[in-house]
Amino acid sequence: MLYLVRMDVNIPRDLPVEQADEIKTREKAYSQDLQRDGRWPHLWRVVGEYANYSVFDVASNEELHQVLLGLPLFPYMQIKVTPLAAHPSAINQNHP
Repeated sequence: MLYLVRMDVNIPRDLPVEQADEIKTREKAYSQDLQRDGRWPHLWRVVGEYANYSVFDVASNEELHQVLLGLPLFPYMQIKVTPLAAHPSAINQNHP
């Protein structure tokens, strides 16, 4: 199942820089592992914002929920999930 996910990050300004940097380092490693295993095939930055649009390819709502809960930045995010389906007018129906 494919999902479009918008993640807006809001790290508190009073969080110590060292702690924020450590969380971001873990976030990068976690996200890259998910990209390598194919569950996070697309990751796009939103220009001018601390936000991204991502496409996840997972088996179920529950799997996506667990993946998102595992994000080290999860406590500092607002997340919006949109399930995706192939469009009947799309020329390329071979979506992942």
